Amino acid sequence: MSKDIVAKYWSSTANTECKEVACELCPHFCKIANRKSGKCGVRINKNGLLIAAGYGKATSIALDPIEKKPLYKFHSGKKIVSIGGYGCNFNCLFCQNYHISMEYKTARFEIITPEIIKLVALESVSDANVGVAYTYNEPLIGYEFVLNCSKLIKEVGLANVLVTNGYINKEPLDELLPYIDAMNIDIKGIREGTYNKVGGTLKPVMDTIEVSNRRCHVEVTTLVVPNENEDEIEEIAKWLSEIDPEIPYHLSRFFPRYKYSNHSPTPHETMQKLHNLASKHLKNVYLGNM
Repeated sequence: MSKDIVAKYWSSTANTECKEVACELCPHFCKIANRKSGKCGVRINKNGLLIAAGYGKATSIALDPIEKKPLYKFHSGKKIVSIGGYGCNFNCLFCQNYHISMEYKTARFEIITPEIIKLVALESVSDANVGVAYTYNEPLIGYEFVLNCSKLIKEVGLANVLVTNGYINKEPLDELLPYIDAMNIDIKGIREGTYNKVGGTLKPVMDTIEVSNRRCHVEVTTLVVPNENEDEIEEIAKWLSEIDPEIPYHLSRFFPRYKYSNHSPTPHETMQKLHNLASKHLKNVYLGNM
């Protein structure tokens, strides 16, 4: 795939002399100068065209237990082909996969096509595979690849799963959702200040959870970071319960990574306390990374 893939969801700006473009995929609405990329690092302006520069560049492909996504109420006990690229449209200082999401310029990748992904998925059915999960880094910044893969996977009767931060605009989400069977959506917290710290805003993520829950299976995850978002967990659970008290909610234990490598892991007792608080509002609360 040596040919550039022109991205979806963008427009030229009034600054035509500089060939500037505006990306309209996510709520950042990056204005991108020629030869530069948006915040995600993978959508690049080449002479006035927005290019999906990460298209088909896979940093990892594996057959995982579906519970690892985590999805506990969707094809439990089965496996799923998982594929990840590189880059992210957030900048979490505690990122657990920073080597492919933040510091990805030296990451190794292989070029792969949607047709190859379809073949890998079909060949893995005999090993209890149920489909393809777009995961590891933030998959939605590789929107065009995910969309094209999802269409092929759907055609052969397998499932598509997104493991995402949910930071996407409504129009591209609406186009993609008919091909998606399940999502695990990460919510960092439920206060605007928490999202400001990671370089985003809260409402688009809440909107993604609400819209997606009406159209596919949704589970939600929060990484519990000490002294960052512990006091938001019950509020998140209460909000989720207003959407559907059956939504599975995963509380994931933080371990020192990236810029937070000098922090301590989340104490076990904190995780259990938060589990109890969240369970006052939701019927399916799980602890992860314990």
